Amino acid sequence: MRPRKDDEALVDVLDVLLRDGAVLRADVIVSVADVPLVGIKLTAAIAGMETMTEYGLFEEWDVERRRSAITRRQYGRRDRDVDGTESVTVGSRSSDRPDG
Repeated sequence: MRPRKDDEALVDVLDVLLRDGAVLRADVIVSVADVPLVGIKLTAAIAGMETMTEYGLFEEWDVERRRSAITRRQYGRRDRDVDGTESVTVGSRSSDRPDG
Protein backbone atom coordinates (compact mmCIF):
# COMPACT_ATOMS: atom_id res chain seq x y z
CA MET A 1 0.00 0.00 0.00
CA ARG A 2 1.42 3.36 -1.03
CA PRO A 3 1.00 6.54 0.99
CA ARG A 4 -1.24 9.05 -0.69
CA LYS A 5 -1.76 12.74 -0.25
CA ASP A 6 -5.31 13.37 0.79
CA ASP A 7 -6.60 16.82 1.76
CA GLU A 8 -9.38 15.27 3.83
CA ALA A 9 -6.85 13.35 5.94
CA LEU A 10 -5.33 16.59 7.24
CA VAL A 11 -8.76 17.90 8.15
CA ASP A 12 -9.54 14.63 9.97
CA VAL A 13 -6.26 14.79 11.91
CA LEU A 14 -6.91 18.40 12.94
CA ASP A 15 -10.46 17.52 13.96
CA VAL A 16 -9.29 14.68 16.20
CA LEU A 17 -6.43 16.76 17.60
CA LEU A 18 -8.70 19.68 18.54
CA ARG A 19 -11.54 17.49 19.82
CA ASP A 20 -9.56 14.85 21.75
CA GLY A 21 -6.16 16.48 22.17
CA ALA A 22 -2.68 15.02 22.48
CA VAL A 23 0.05 15.12 25.09
CA LEU A 24 3.64 15.14 23.92
CA ARG A 25 6.40 14.24 26.38
CA ALA A 26 10.13 14.31 25.83
CA ASP A 27 13.07 13.67 28.12
CA VAL A 28 16.42 15.02 26.94
CA ILE A 29 19.76 14.43 28.63
CA VAL A 30 22.76 16.39 27.34
CA SER A 31 26.00 14.51 27.96
CA VAL A 32 29.64 15.17 27.17
CA ALA A 33 32.06 12.21 27.29
CA ASP A 34 29.34 10.09 28.92
CA VAL A 35 28.92 12.63 31.73
CA PRO A 36 25.31 13.83 31.96
CA LEU A 37 25.31 17.63 32.28
CA VAL A 38 21.76 18.80 31.71
CA GLY A 39 18.40 17.07 31.99
CA ILE A 40 15.30 18.51 30.35
CA LYS A 41 11.77 17.20 30.82
CA LEU A 42 9.26 18.67 28.37
CA THR A 43 5.49 18.20 28.34
CA ALA A 44 3.12 19.85 25.89
CA ALA A 45 -0.65 19.50 25.67
CA ILE A 46 -2.26 20.27 22.31
CA ALA A 47 -6.04 20.51 22.05
CA GLY A 48 -8.88 22.91 21.43
CA MET A 49 -9.70 25.30 24.27
CA GLU A 50 -12.97 23.51 24.98
CA THR A 51 -11.09 20.24 25.49
CA MET A 52 -8.40 21.96 27.56
CA THR A 53 -10.90 23.49 29.96
CA GLU A 54 -12.84 20.22 30.11
CA TYR A 55 -9.72 18.52 31.46
CA GLY A 56 -8.96 21.37 33.87
CA LEU A 57 -6.12 22.96 31.90
CA PHE A 58 -6.35 26.73 31.49
CA GLU A 59 -9.31 26.74 33.88
CA GLU A 60 -8.17 29.89 35.67
CA TRP A 61 -7.56 31.59 32.31
CA ASP A 62 -11.05 30.64 31.12
CA VAL A 63 -12.72 31.92 34.29
CA GLU A 64 -10.81 35.21 34.12
CA ARG A 65 -11.62 35.76 30.44
CA ARG A 66 -15.32 35.08 31.05
CA ARG A 67 -15.33 37.39 34.08
CA SER A 68 -13.71 40.24 32.12
CA ALA A 69 -16.15 39.70 29.21
CA ILE A 70 -19.11 40.01 31.58
CA THR A 71 -17.60 43.15 33.12
CA ARG A 72 -17.10 44.70 29.68
CA ARG A 73 -20.71 43.93 28.74
CA GLN A 74 -22.09 45.31 32.01
CA TYR A 75 -20.04 48.49 32.13
CA GLY A 76 -19.21 48.95 28.45
CA ARG A 77 -15.48 49.28 29.07
CA ARG A 78 -12.24 47.49 28.30
CA ASP A 79 -9.51 46.64 30.81
CA ARG A 80 -6.70 49.20 30.43
CA ASP A 81 -3.34 49.58 32.15
CA VAL A 82 -2.14 52.83 33.73
CA ASP A 83 -0.41 53.89 30.49
CA GLY A 84 -3.64 53.42 28.49
CA THR A 85 -2.75 50.15 26.76
CA GLU A 86 -5.05 47.17 26.90
CA SER A 87 -4.29 44.50 29.49
CA VAL A 88 -4.12 40.94 28.24
CA THR A 89 -3.98 38.14 30.81
CA VAL A 90 -2.37 34.92 29.59
CA GLY A 91 -1.97 33.14 32.92
CA SER A 92 -1.70 33.94 36.57
CA ARG A 93 1.15 33.92 39.03
CA SER A 94 0.81 31.88 42.20
CA SER A 95 1.07 35.12 44.22
CA ASP A 96 -2.13 36.37 42.52
CA ARG A 97 -4.17 33.47 43.84
CA PRO A 98 -5.95 33.79 47.20
CA ASP A 99 -4.51 30.44 48.36
CA GLY A 100 -0.93 31.08 47.07
